[in-house]
Amino acid sequence: MTPTTQRLAMLTAGLGVCLATACGAPGPSGGPANESAGTPLTVRLGYFPNVTHAVAVVGVARGTFAAALAPTATLEVKTFNAGPSLIEALFAGEIDIGYIGPNPAINGYVKSKGEALRIVAGAASGGALFIVRPDANIKTPADLDGKKLATPQLGNTQDVALRHYLLARGLNTIERGGAVQIIPTQNADILTLFRQGGIDGAWAPEPWASRLILEGNGKVFLDERDLWPGGRFVTTHVIVSARFLTAHPDGIKAFLRAHVETVQFINANLDEAKKIINEEIERITTRGLPEAVLDKSFETLDITYDPVQSSLFTSAEYAFALGFLGDAQPDLSGIYDLTLLNDVLAEKGLAAVTGTGQ
Repeated sequence: MTPTTQRLAMLTAGLGVCLATACGAPGPSGGPANESAGTPLTVRLGYFPNVTHAVAVVGVARGTFAAALAPTATLEVKTFNAGPSLIEALFAGEIDIGYIGPNPAINGYVKSKGEALRIVAGAASGGALFIVRPDANIKTPADLDGKKLATPQLGNTQDVALRHYLLARGLNTIERGGAVQIIPTQNADILTLFRQGGIDGAWAPEPWASRLILEGNGKVFLDERDLWPGGRFVTTHVIVSARFLTAHPDGIKAFLRAHVETVQFINANLDEAKKIINEEIERITTRGLPEAVLDKSFETLDITYDPVQSSLFTSAEYAFALGFLGDAQPDLSGIYDLTLLNDVLAEKGLAAVTGTGQ
């Protein structure tokens, strides 16, 4: 058994425990309070205090989500630092809706055999860059051979992107008998290692990519948008518990109205939205972002309700080829349910989201 297969088996076993626990508990369809007659529904939302989760941050801060759910439902929020922990919380019935990146959602869908979650909207596209140190002498893909590179987490969205990029250009990682070393490292530690010269480059999401540039004197080797048709690829989308979606479609539809309105607000009032985002990041994490970092982060980030579906399927193909999704090509045909989103868009006179995301 290879190290990758061992990691996958351990992860599958762990998530299987979570799913078994959720099946025996009230679960994503709601706890006892949600099911008591005459008691308002509680909708539990999970997200990251981060710029790539701008819609969630702004929607919570402005009270848009809570207002859309009232008076028949109340909103509870919980913040997370990583996709796997949010997925585990959804499995355990601790949250009903979540903002998350594509690869954790794919992993959760596959591990639950398509039963645990559905993607119901997009939230962000873009906002990921490959940054290198100027003195690492990296000017072409061939120069990456023998270098030390970092990603935020083994098998996460940026990790899959980097590994596929290398493989497509004939470069192998150490695990595959090559000379490129990829070091999965938390974003804050990536910045430290980068500044110390401990790594030669990093494939990082915003705002960390901008911090590597502004605080680490890094240079953009590649803007990931350049690898995708039209420069669009999913960075964040909205997932819901499949059982909660079945039990409470009206609640999800009300939430999606607020989601679309928040996307529109951010795009029409970007300066105000940035201020809200930074205040919330500081409130939750105790430390906000420098204004220059915040501004630069939004240069490559597109706030959108379009989930850019085609990019998720492509990313899943990359992850499977790299050994992260088991021995059989996963069937993701049921991972999306955009019916309620398109109903909301029709109400607002907006074009429906298509199957390709283009």
